[in-house]
Amino acid sequence: MAILLQQDTPVLVQGITGHTGRFHTVQMLEYGTRVVAGVTPGKGGERVHGVRVFDSVREAVRVTGAVAAEVMVPAPHVLDAVLEDLEEGIELVHVLSEGVPQHDTLKMVRLAKSYGAVLVGPNSPGIAFPPGVKMGIIPNMVLSPGRVGVVSRSGTLTYEILHHLTASGIGQCSAVGVGGDPIVGLTMEETVELLLEDSQCAAVVLVGEVGGRDEIRAARLRDELPMVAYIAGRVAKPGRSMGHAGAILKEGESALEKIEVLKEMGVRVAETPWEVPSLVGEVMGE
Repeated sequence: MAILLQQDTPVLVQGITGHTGRFHTVQMLEYGTRVVAGVTPGKGGERVHGVRVFDSVREAVRVTGAVAAEVMVPAPHVLDAVLEDLEEGIELVHVLSEGVPQHDTLKMVRLAKSYGAVLVGPNSPGIAFPPGVKMGIIPNMVLSPGRVGVVSRSGTLTYEILHHLTASGIGQCSAVGVGGDPIVGLTMEETVELLLEDSQCAAVVLVGEVGGRDEIRAARLRDELPMVAYIAGRVAKPGRSMGHAGAILKEGESALEKIEVLKEMGVRVAETPWEVPSLVGEVMGE
């Protein structure tokens, strides 16, 4: 059984009437996600790709029974959007938006825990559970059903590694982008813990980068599931942001230092994204 999201889970999209919301709602619908509502204040009564738009999360939940929310609103409005979700009983909140102030994220993480909800992101590319349900913007064509769980801090690297896995005939049971910010809701370690409960999952791919220690904490579960890792940023310069707020190189957090620690822990580490499938095959005994 997929973690976090099932094929019949009713999902609402906040910001559905914007360009990003419109485009990616289509992609979610085409992949099989049950998008039952959109929310944009002042746009209630409209329809986007056949999905009814409501003025508030409260009304959308009352009418459609949505229990998961996709947040695609500008960064200054994310905190209010997530708070509205939590107050209306939403159980899973995925935040695509980037540039969310860290103080806002701290409040969101604390509130989500107090409400017993799962918060993924912010600045997360998405969560996907082949063959037929996803939230966020992970491209449909890179996904294929199988037994590998991909857990990533990156966005485009997630897509590339999923592409190489799929092209090599290695399908996925889960693909979770936890988000590239220094502070996020669901962590890599917590995601791997969830994968341990998924009987379909036979191996995990960790996709990391410079900054933080999330990959190392997640790798502590290596004895529970076979693991392969890819860490980007081998030539990153100290103090420089590599694409997003969480990828800032500090002492002890370089790609090379992480790679050394992971190898010492017994995790197979790929030199390139396209080497990941062969290592996955090896650790799975295929």
